[in-house]
Amino acid sequence: MIYLLLSIAASVAIFIVFKLFSRYKVHTFQAIVVNYVVACSCGLLAYEGSVIPSVIVGYGWFYYTLALGALFITVFNLMAITTQRSGLSVVSVATKMSVVVPIVFGLVYYKESLGALKIIGILLALAAVYLASIKSKEGLTIKTKNLIFPLLVFIGSGVIDTSIKYLEGSFVAANDVPLFSATIFASAAILGILSIAVLAVRGKIHVQLKNILGGIALGIPNYFSIYFLVKALRSGLLDSSGIFTVNNVAIVMVSTLVGILLFKERLLPKNWLGIALAVLSIFLITIAGM
Repeated sequence: MIYLLLSIAASVAIFIVFKLFSRYKVHTFQAIVVNYVVACSCGLLAYEGSVIPSVIVGYGWFYYTLALGALFITVFNLMAITTQRSGLSVVSVATKMSVVVPIVFGLVYYKESLGALKIIGILLALAAVYLASIKSKEGLTIKTKNLIFPLLVFIGSGVIDTSIKYLEGSFVAANDVPLFSATIFASAAILGILSIAVLAVRGKIHVQLKNILGGIALGIPNYFSIYFLVKALRSGLLDSSGIFTVNNVAIVMVSTLVGILLFKERLLPKNWLGIALAVLSIFLITIAGM
């Protein structure tokens, strides 16, 4: 349980840092790239063995982590485009609803159990995510021409979670979790640095200290959100479909409450209903997994 709680706490910390980005006008992409460097460094520091590149390349999960790093950067850019064209609520819903992908994978590939309580819990969790994420009375408004972007965010986010579950279960030894996480972030960092270098040469971006500090503040919880999620998946507390559902819905619920306490956000009645459904869904899924 402690690993799941720590993963949720780290993810909520990410939410807080992103909120502060807008307040202090931090350049998000620069901070994201620095964040990947910091997250990679956290993994290397936490790894108890020797970091030998030639050995790392030989691991069964190595080339998958390169693809995941590229997917991290790609999904981030898609999230930025979606936010610009359809709003933050659309991105939030697409990202958190993507929990469907690893849930289905767990049920089909790992043949995880699916009882009545779990089905109800998952459905309530999806409803909770939607209701808690929509901060306008009108609900989601997406133009048809822009529908592809949240759809790609949904698929990309789901593939990331599913891949992490598959790789940690099939290739990653217990002692190699920090190194596995660090390699994913290293791949994303390299691609991000190359992108920033190209933009800097073209004069379209200027590196600032506040963006570096923002990236450091983001990188630490970002590393631990992945690290503790992998640990939670290995804990045996719940099966993977249960872990992913509880993790995602709890992040939405706690982030919403933090938004009220720290940022004085005002919630609509449907947001409160979403929080209530989140609590109920977590209870049902936990009971179903016992």
